[in-house]
Amino acid sequence: MSEKPGHAVNRLRDEAVARSTRPFKARGARVQRCPGCQLARWACICAERPQLDCAISFCLIMHAYEPLKPTNTGRLIADCLPDTHAFEWARTEVDPALLALLADPQYQPYVVFPGEYAQPGQQVCAAIEPEPGRRPLLIILDATWTQARKMFRKSPYLADLPILSLHTERLSRYRLRRSSRDDHLCTVEVAAACLALAAEEVAARQLDDYFDLFSRGYMDSCRRRPQ
Repeated sequence: MSEKPGHAVNRLRDEAVARSTRPFKARGARVQRCPGCQLARWACICAERPQLDCAISFCLIMHAYEPLKPTNTGRLIADCLPDTHAFEWARTEVDPALLALLADPQYQPYVVFPGEYAQPGQQVCAAIEPEPGRRPLLIILDATWTQARKMFRKSPYLADLPILSLHTERLSRYRLRRSSRDDHLCTVEVAAACLALAAEEVAARQLDDYFDLFSRGYMDSCRRRPQ
């Protein structure tokens, strides 16, 4: 078992737990979980967590419940890629730190979202081509698909940013929550596809491998009764 890595997603989880008036009851709530990987303690994969070095940064804008869910895969991105930022989405308020990040000249932000949802005049890109001296910052809406569409529509601060529209033939391997469509990738699969698009093949493969390890461990945790 490992202690939680000190990253942005775990910070959001700690904040959500601290302000909650009652415990969040996810499926499998009786399982004694590792505070790091959120798998059953006996299935902990923290020792297998890769530390990846690449030229891409990520920003997760998370629905309020996502940091609390042991099935959340945005956390896997933050586990492996140190320059990962995370913010809780709210319809009426925007975290000033998020706006400051989007305005930071060292980054070139893209919203990873289907191009068909672009606002009038919003740039749609099929490749990651930052200006010289700027680091790509890929913004992923970490939520169910229904929630993500609402978040995109009700976040005007995203409307002026270019959309990175992924076109991939890969099907989702995510089986920890139900989805009606196999072509809807989960958050960590989106990140791995973005890394592959940016020619960060080694990081993409290692992140994919860590996701597979997490998925197997979680399914094993579900099959084994609590001790």
